[in-house]
Amino acid sequence: MMNKKGLMDIDMVYIAAFIILTFLSSLCRSDNQLTQTKPLLPKDTLISEGGDFALGFFSPTNSSKKLYIGIWYHHIAERTVVWVANRDNPIKTPSAKLAITGNSELVLSDSQGHTLWTATGNTGGGGAGASAVLLSSGNFVLRSPNGTELWQSFDHPTDNVLPNMSVLLSYKAQPATHLFAWKGLNDPSTGDFSLGMDPTSNLQVFIWNGALPYFRFHVVNGNPVSGGMQQINGVDVIMYETTINTADKSYYMYTVSPGSPYIRILLDYTGKGRLLTWNSTTSSWAVIIEDPNSCDLYASCGPFGYCDRTEEIPTCRCLDGFELLDSLNFSRGCQRREALECGKEDYFMAMPNMKLPDKFLHIRNRSFQQCAAECTRNCSCVAYAYANLTNGETMGDTSRCLVWAGDLIDMGKQIFEEVLYIRLGKSPDQNTINLLIILLPIIACVLLLALGALVWAWKRTGKRQKKRRMLEYLSSMDESGDKNIIEFPFISFENIAIATDNFSDCNMIGRGGFGKVYKGMLEGTKEVAVKRLSKGSGQGTEEFKNEVVLIAKLQHKNLVKLLGCCIHEDEKLLVYEYLPNKSLDYFLFDSARKSLLQWPRRFKIIQGVARGIMYLHHDSRLTVIHRDLKSSNILLDKEMSPKISDFGMARIFCGDDDQLQANTNRVVGTYGYMSPEYAMQGTFSVKSDTYSFGVLLLEIISGLKISSSAHLIMDFSNLISYVSTRTWSEFRTIHRRQNMISECETVMFQAWNIWKEGKIEDLVDSSVMENCSLDEVSRCIHISLLCVQDNPNCRPLMSVVVFMLENKMTPLPTPKQPTYFALRDYCPSRKTVDNKKLSINDISLTVLEGR
Repeated sequence: MMNKKGLMDIDMVYIAAFIILTFLSSLCRSDNQLTQTKPLLPKDTLISEGGDFALGFFSPTNSSKKLYIGIWYHHIAERTVVWVANRDNPIKTPSAKLAITGNSELVLSDSQGHTLWTATGNTGGGGAGASAVLLSSGNFVLRSPNGTELWQSFDHPTDNVLPNMSVLLSYKAQPATHLFAWKGLNDPSTGDFSLGMDPTSNLQVFIWNGALPYFRFHVVNGNPVSGGMQQINGVDVIMYETTINTADKSYYMYTVSPGSPYIRILLDYTGKGRLLTWNSTTSSWAVIIEDPNSCDLYASCGPFGYCDRTEEIPTCRCLDGFELLDSLNFSRGCQRREALECGKEDYFMAMPNMKLPDKFLHIRNRSFQQCAAECTRNCSCVAYAYANLTNGETMGDTSRCLVWAGDLIDMGKQIFEEVLYIRLGKSPDQNTINLLIILLPIIACVLLLALGALVWAWKRTGKRQKKRRMLEYLSSMDESGDKNIIEFPFISFENIAIATDNFSDCNMIGRGGFGKVYKGMLEGTKEVAVKRLSKGSGQGTEEFKNEVVLIAKLQHKNLVKLLGCCIHEDEKLLVYEYLPNKSLDYFLFDSARKSLLQWPRRFKIIQGVARGIMYLHHDSRLTVIHRDLKSSNILLDKEMSPKISDFGMARIFCGDDDQLQANTNRVVGTYGYMSPEYAMQGTFSVKSDTYSFGVLLLEIISGLKISSSAHLIMDFSNLISYVSTRTWSEFRTIHRRQNMISECETVMFQAWNIWKEGKIEDLVDSSVMENCSLDEVSRCIHISLLCVQDNPNCRPLMSVVVFMLENKMTPLPTPKQPTYFALRDYCPSRKTVDNKKLSINDISLTVLEGR
């Protein structure tokens, strides 16, 4: 056994070790804050919360001859510096310090007392008590004692752009912040290459070599948000880029989803702009995107030449209608085959997927037709392009008409969304046109006769032949009209009957105007939901075909998944994945169940629905307008994640953006969710779904059902004249007792007043008040009011809505007060509305509600 003296010796060893460790830790401070009483010395390092970034002194060559203050990634072996303070004034003395002065300035000085770098807030000194903190985003922020931000490193980037960094591109239409590359691999001083806006236009960004253009990015196309989900190092990463425009400033920012690998944008000392991600497997930075490459250098293909990046090896080519000027030297460019005569012989040829040329003239306040006419009648105009700039933040001019005179330089061909219209000197052969004029009517007549014969034959084949042809039609035609073979999963009627126990009432889980929904066990192992359309359903063959083809072509985690379909005699059935938590309205409007939807879960549902709609509008290869978004059509899986369902009334567009709007004499949907222009005029677009989403957002926030039947007060001409005489509590009490006002108009009216007065808690569902973030709720109400604006052009695109939901620091535009389109003495009833004809300003509409 150990004696008492031995135990005492061991205790002394532990005490000594503790003292040594404490002393060593005091020598190397590694918290994330700098104060007036604790300057940063060469041996010190600030570590951000979470440990992703470090700030301290470093030498690129690991020597003490030149020291810099910088920020780098802390958790990776390869030191990667993303920001340098004194890049052009290194420390050359043995000692230095970074300190906060009594005037709230950050000052870097050497041991001889020379000031090498300072940082001061826009308001000057802020008095004693300031501090500086390294945030988890990599932003180094100087704050006054009351928490006001006086200065931040994100406003003064060097050669890197990090996620959530707002880079000021222009101020009052003049270029602002530039990124400046390092001078060399181990030299952080300001190099020759820089990145910034074009001083002659706020529509394009350049990489400059000194004062000369080195590489030009494609012209801004007016889409404020771009991006989506992609796999990086085997991880699903959601990455969005956005341009934020305010009254006199323009910012660029990109965001990545939580848990993503490190991602950064770098302007390399060689002049290349790179999007990089850290690969933990290889312990190195992997290149995702790199520009420029080969013939991408500015104007390298010469006048009227372009860099074709659709080839395996990018190659210079001539525009159609042009030929090489010098076959041995492509940099001299191309020349026309036919000279321009500025007469009726000239015509314009469309070239899609183009990077537009430089040296354009931006003509404002023009439609596409006016832009084309402007170039056509001007003999010096050799090309034009057009883009619609309408988005949630644009309140003025929404056009981008670009025209070119003289040589076209610095063009490219890749996966761009631009079409360049080029003036050519001679129209196609007139004989060919005359032949087409003769042949087309003949071909059309033959096709019409053949179609008539097919219709006659089809009608005589009987019901079974009709269903067989329907199956063939479904399997060989999609909604875009392309005759492509689609592998539809057809399920036999016998298997569905077995799975649902012959459509037993015990297995029925839902009922609607379309028919009934049954739960089943397909093949004994897979839970499914079977929608059985009734014979008298308003959802007929076209809607059934629409839903089958559409859902089969769309794949997104926030859209319901179609497993199969079946047509058997008079039966039409759709088989979906089974979602155990039913629909959103099942929880939202039930007093006993709504508490299961606390605010964090509601906010995730809001984000999921928004992402699903954005996919339909922007990211799928078809542009889809749902037209019936409502809480009962939002299904919830076992994780309570939302999935949009019921595409029977959806409309598909395959054309240009100019065609993403249509009119109909058959208004379908649910009263309360329909936008004013759709309900009153039959006009719908992607902005109609935006309106429905705004209404749904108000439902989720308030817990009030907005789609109940509307009953107007007989003594008041409209809702506003009624509610303006009462307080909200009186208005809500009367509504609950008498059920006399449309919930949609009630919630919209109150949301507007709440947003104006800042009384957010008045609209929030009482069952979620305890754990909700009022800032988050306030932002959601603000976004909903942007979505339900009367003018469709004022509503944001769903890509912008997703960005505003996921980036809480982004400033939001001011919404316009919504007006209401309720009609006096008009009361749409669930029992009578399906076939009721309304005459509104001599326009005959059919209102459908029962879905």
